[in-house]
Amino acid sequence: MLKKIIYGLLKKMKFLPADFYLKIYYEYYVGKKLDLENPIEFNQKIQWLKAYYRPPILTQLVDKYEVRKYVEEVVGAKYLNELIKVYDRSSAVNFDELPEQFVIKAVHGYHFNLIVEDKSKLNRTKARFLFKKWMSKNQYSRGGQEWAYKNVKPRLIAEKYLSEMGKAAINDYKFFCFSGSPTFVQVDLDRTTGHVRSYYSSDWQKLDFATIGIKPFSGELEKPKNYDEMLEVATKLAGKFPFVRVDLYNIDGAILFGEMTFYPTDGRMDFIPDSYNTTIGNYMTLPKVPDGQKYITDI
Repeated sequence: MLKKIIYGLLKKMKFLPADFYLKIYYEYYVGKKLDLENPIEFNQKIQWLKAYYRPPILTQLVDKYEVRKYVEEVVGAKYLNELIKVYDRSSAVNFDELPEQFVIKAVHGYHFNLIVEDKSKLNRTKARFLFKKWMSKNQYSRGGQEWAYKNVKPRLIAEKYLSEMGKAAINDYKFFCFSGSPTFVQVDLDRTTGHVRSYYSSDWQKLDFATIGIKPFSGELEKPKNYDEMLEVATKLAGKFPFVRVDLYNIDGAILFGEMTFYPTDGRMDFIPDSYNTTIGNYMTLPKVPDGQKYITDI
């Protein structure tokens, strides 16, 4: 108990060296020791990436606005959702010029989303307070030193509201890509009503593990008819990174890009059964930090 209290205090000290801080942060949340000299489990390797893997392009790829340029160059603009507006200040959002349905996101973090299905029911005062709050936060200091977010410029973007006939929420396909290869896909369903999750191999065989805290989906999901195209898009976007999760939507046969993340759940939400943390960790080959350098800066 005393150790937990001490670690709880230390994890607030974001100025501590990353390698020291991440050991405290990881053990506090996951309850396991972190050996950055020899990380084995998936989330342990995610912590290693935070500490030592720092190619500058990561800052662009986690930025929900700047990543659009990368997607357009690599796979084409047809995979991008419609961009309505970009705002450098929260006060610049003009609700009157937005359509009746839209989504506003902060580009510099996650869970910064306002989904508006009916503008007439929107509490504009509350929404502006939310935007101001988002713009004052930095994901690097908000979480566990997720390096890629450290220098992302805070902005807001308004995008087209996405929906699919007969569904309360669209399915979210998250491809876990290791060294450029989509190895398995996490599918999130019913995020607004009763969030459940399922995992499938790259050849669409249901996998028998789950995420701690998320109810697994008990049924079978139909493979999207254009699933091979989704794999191709994820592969191209994943490039040569040792790990990246590429998120896609598939709405009535149209594939749309969601985001790219290098630190899923901040590297602190384990899989169950526990053995899968090592199994999935084995998919990731960490690059070597060049002699005489503290970090990896090349892809």
